[in-house]
Amino acid sequence: MTPRPTAHLLPGDDASPVVVHVPHASRHVPADARSSIVLDDDALAAELDAMTDVATDVLAERAVAAAVTAGTPRPWRFVNAASRLVVDPERFPDPAAEEMTEVGMGAVYTRTSDLRLLRDDDPDRDAALVRRYFDPYAAALADLVDDRLAAHGRCVVVDLHSYPALPLPYERHADDRRPPVCLGTDPVHTPAALVAAARAALAPVGDVVLDEPFRGTYVPLRHWGTERRVSSLMVELRRDTYAGADGADAVVAALVDLLHRLDGTSA
Repeated sequence: MTPRPTAHLLPGDDASPVVVHVPHASRHVPADARSSIVLDDDALAAELDAMTDVATDVLAERAVAAAVTAGTPRPWRFVNAASRLVVDPERFPDPAAEEMTEVGMGAVYTRTSDLRLLRDDDPDRDAALVRRYFDPYAAALADLVDDRLAAHGRCVVVDLHSYPALPLPYERHADDRRPPVCLGTDPVHTPAALVAAARAALAPVGDVVLDEPFRGTYVPLRHWGTERRVSSLMVELRRDTYAGADGADAVVAALVDLLHRLDGTSA
């Protein structure tokens, strides 16, 4: 079977080591994945409302365009073409290695954001969805990172997300703070200079907190834990911070500053 297109790769400038990764902005559920979801159309729409990182793809597009206008080499963008309800590219594909499997949210979700049934348990079906969607996505993004490493000797991944002001029932750290900006880090791939650049750039949006309420950041499994020339930082924006035009403009301006800093940093 020919792998389906799983992401939009929006090329940047050869002079840029920066990859903006947008994994959870899409609401698209292809028919072959929809057939395994037990929710009716209204319930599925409500679940997409809850779980989609609304407009993060638009924020990334606006920030990249404005950064280029300001003289920063165009960063690369890698944007998921399908909803995270198809597969979640940020999870470990091995259920035994993924802590979110405990709440039915491994690479293939079987539970909703409020822990209702999304799909019946079916390991064979899950493995097929991983082969069809997860594996081509992961390979394409890892190839992009390798391309940036070959061109620059380093790659910086900005893993762009958003989250609601109130915790959803599936969340494992619901008692954590929920600041305007959460920065997710990795002990190997998030150097101090990268955190400092993000703190400085995103401070105008509001308080910036590390690893609350979400932890970690995306690094391709091909590079994770072994290739220190790949650095990564998850930027989680609380959705109310950009719900209005003024807030969205402020977030875009902060992201432009971040992209500029990352292009010039040695992180």
